[in-house]
Amino acid sequence: EVQLQASGGGLVQAGGSLRLSCEASGFTFDDYAIGWFRQAPGREREGLSCASSNDGSTYYADSVKGRFTISSDNAKNTVYLQMNSLKPEDTAVYYCAAQPYFCSGYASHMDYWGKGTQVTVSS
Repeated sequence: EVQLQASGGGLVQAGGSLRLSCEASGFTFDDYAIGWFRQAPGREREGLSCASSNDGSTYYADSVKGRFTISSDNAKNTVYLQMNSLKPEDTAVYYCAAQPYFCSGYASHMDYWGKGTQVTVSS
């Protein structure tokens, strides 16, 4: 059974940091790219970052570039999203998802989705 388990969300003050984790199971981790998305109430799902185990490439949306860092621990089948300098507009439910091999940044290309984790940034 394919599972993506996102964790690490919570409540943080503006300027603070959180680290999200996405633990994957049920598929060959090295053959997939893992992406992070978020969705705020009333807004479309937004692609934030992605990491490909296949070629080591990473992708960042302009909205998080320089503040968020994605990393992978292939031994643990886990992808992390370190989020620094958080802003109230970062408040959303954060999801991880997987697509074959390479990052495209598009939610419609993802094969598997995990349940989200809530991130709330207070001003």
